[in-house]
Amino acid sequence: MSANPFLDPALVHGDLYRTDDRLAERTRALRQAKIAGRDAAQVIVDLLAQRTSPVAVVLDIGCGRGTTTLRIAAGLRPRRLIAVDTSAALLDTVRTRLAQANEVGSAVCADFHHLPLPDAMADAAVAAFCLYHSATPAAVVAEIARCLRPGGVTVLVTKSLDSYAELDQLVQAANLDPDATRRPSLYESFHSDNMVALAATHLTVLDVLHERHVFEFADATHLARYLATTPKYRIHSAGGPANLAAILQERLPVPPYLTQSTVSYALAVRP
Repeated sequence: MSANPFLDPALVHGDLYRTDDRLAERTRALRQAKIAGRDAAQVIVDLLAQRTSPVAVVLDIGCGRGTTTLRIAAGLRPRRLIAVDTSAALLDTVRTRLAQANEVGSAVCADFHHLPLPDAMADAAVAAFCLYHSATPAAVVAEIARCLRPGGVTVLVTKSLDSYAELDQLVQAANLDPDATRRPSLYESFHSDNMVALAATHLTVLDVLHERHVFEFADATHLARYLATTPKYRIHSAGGPANLAAILQERLPVPPYLTQSTVSYALAVRP
């Protein structure tokens, strides 16, 4: 088993994404806590809009619950939109959300190291908040490049190594995980500092954006909702979120609890 849960295939294909629930709750907790930073899905669409047309074929690789997929469908109106993820449960959510929004797109269940797509079939591709699940992200970049036509554009998105480091300190201070500050970053495989070098192995990088996001957890209950869904820590004895919240309230200073993350975007093209 990898020391990094995001690089552990058993966890990635098991508890983390076997159902929609865990990712949905983590996303909700973070979204409700955010007090600074642009909406990532909208930034992606804005970057793609500079270089795509309504007749484009667009891939959303590692689409998760489909938040970016929906924004691409509504904002770009591509001729064809294909959402790809390794989790069948998440793809079910994508299909449901597209149907509820009256948007058109298809979903493909596949490993992003081996995309079941023809060469040079896409005008644009997105890989947002997913490449850090690969121990060999350059291989995924190569697959994305293979599927793009020459001159096709991609947006790669990730986070900084120090994302949410303040939470490591809180978890350790509460004695929920004494090793919290020493655990590897969940983003160690593909992060803000190595993103450009990895993208440049198979693509030409045109632009890079780094944006700081700030989050404020209003109370122990809000913080517990997030901590209960992140796989980074080894919290064994806290029970469910309600018990975890009680422990946090007892052991931590008065809220709110602030944390930060850098979200990084690389706009690149296939030569």
